[in-house]
Amino acid sequence: MARDVDEKKKRKALRKLRKAAKRAESEGGPGLSDWEREFVDEVEERVEKYGSAFADPEKGDLAEPLSQRQLQKLREIDKKSRGKGLKRSSFKSKTKQNFSPRSRDIHEDVEEEATVAPKGLKPRLVETPASPPPREAAVPRKARPKPDLRLVKTDDDETGA
Repeated sequence: MARDVDEKKKRKALRKLRKAAKRAESEGGPGLSDWEREFVDEVEERVEKYGSAFADPEKGDLAEPLSQRQLQKLREIDKKSRGKGLKRSSFKSKTKQNFSPRSRDIHEDVEEEATVAPKGLKPRLVETPASPPPREAAVPRKARPKPDLRLVKTDDDETGA
């Protein structure tokens, strides 16, 4: 059962199919795989015979000769025939990258924080009795208690902030 598809759209789809196949199989072209050759032949035959290469209305617009998926495959064949290659994946490469983890000493951070203080205050960190286990201990991160640190004024601080 032939479907009423605009003759202009039919000719355009057939022209694109034939042009992409001819360009791919020409001298110096990448050539078509068996699957691609079969795809082009079958789609071309169905468009000529029925006016459309698909019957399911969920696969594309019934006024068009090719479904969305067929158009996508035709574009891939066309890109391949032009030598532009296929679209690259957005996934990251699985090859090993030059990665070096940053390792920092927690005491360096504390010293930096201690040197930056508001004017007139001389901060000093005092650790309360509930101190965390040493860094080398194999205690899970969530199980370690957080140190209770507070800022204590010293006798040298007479400015009264």
